[in-house]
Amino acid sequence: MSGFPSFEVIPAVDVQDGEVVQLVGGERGTGKRYGDPVEAAERWIESGAETLHLVDLDGAFEGERVNADAIEAVVEAVGGDAVDDRVGLQLGGGIRTAAGARDLLDLGLDRVILGTAAVETPEIVAEIDETHPGSVVVSLDAKDGEVVVSGWTEGTGLDPAEAATRYEELGAGAILFTNVDVEGQLEGIDREAVASVVDAVDIPVIASGGVTTTDDVADLKTAGAAAVVVGTALYEGRFTLREAQAAADEA
Repeated sequence: MSGFPSFEVIPAVDVQDGEVVQLVGGERGTGKRYGDPVEAAERWIESGAETLHLVDLDGAFEGERVNADAIEAVVEAVGGDAVDDRVGLQLGGGIRTAAGARDLLDLGLDRVILGTAAVETPEIVAEIDETHPGSVVVSLDAKDGEVVVSGWTEGTGLDPAEAATRYEELGAGAILFTNVDVEGQLEGIDREAVASVVDAVDIPVIASGGVTTTDDVADLKTAGAAAVVVGTALYEGRFTLREAQAAADEA
């Protein structure tokens, strides 16, 4: 389930303290709460989502999975036989070991998203790929043009496009590129930043950050992204999931 047969709009279910939260600019404490994760997940699936993007926000900051119970409740509620088999689940935040990633994949997730772990221990990507081919999404979060880790708090000096190439060689099934500068601010995307990562690799690039209008969604598709993760704009009702997917289909 590493690829995307057609462009997808993927709703984000970011979890903090057991609730759905959307951060602004990746800053802890800036989040607005949107209720129960299971209810949110079920709502997006009913709206036509083919994939859900789950994030343990506390895990991203703490370096270990903090909201495991809440995330597993979502997997149990919407994974497996409960819904159409086309619904994919990908999870990031606090996954730091190959063994931990494999456990999650065996639990029913289709993809695991590695950020800090992939930067600090690049070989972890190849390790997981050995047993679960194509299941690793490497998350490259960019701030001021460089990859940042540990909940967007530490710079690495890595160029996102160069880093993407490196992880493709290690077996990553996809790249999740998040522009933290525009994350959660409802002020638009940085199309050129996304296009530079897309041009650097042959594997799918999932774009995230700044989507405010359905035009942004269409622009990301034309920039070459395979999918886009949308959070705040959907939760705030700027557009519906079906409207976003329709805009992408027309692009």
